[in-house]
Amino acid sequence: MALADLLQQDAVVPALRVNSKKQLLQELAAKASKLTGISEREIFDVILQRERLGSTGVGNGIAIPHGKLGRIHAITGIFARLETPVDFEALDDQPVDLVFLLLAPEGAGADHLKALSRIARVLRDQDLVAKLRATDSASAIYAFLNEEQASNAA
Repeated sequence: MALADLLQQDAVVPALRVNSKKQLLQELAAKASKLTGISEREIFDVILQRERLGSTGVGNGIAIPHGKLGRIHAITGIFARLETPVDFEALDDQPVDLVFLLLAPEGAGADHLKALSRIARVLRDQDLVAKLRATDSASAIYAFLNEEQASNAA
């Protein structure tokens, strides 16, 4: 599964300003609402409910919040680079500055897991993470994420 299948260029937020985890999730829900046509509240509730099960902050300043929605038609991703890291209750207690929100249809069991796995694998690449942190250009971030995909496919 390619990140390009999950993430459109207009779904990259290169320099998001937030002060808390809750505000971050609200901003991501607002962006996802614009892309999907699903209400911001519905998206926020789904990702907040998932966070209550345990933080999706996976470590190294990275979080992968995710959830399933009945009315979404395709797996959809949003990537945000934060201007200032926020506490995300991550596994390593480090603040988060790179976030990949993943929303999937209710029935997307295996595909949802494959997408999560792919995102986690790509974001483990330290060189890529350094590039993502070094730019505030949406097009550069999108290119880096898809360049990683191409180099892994070879």
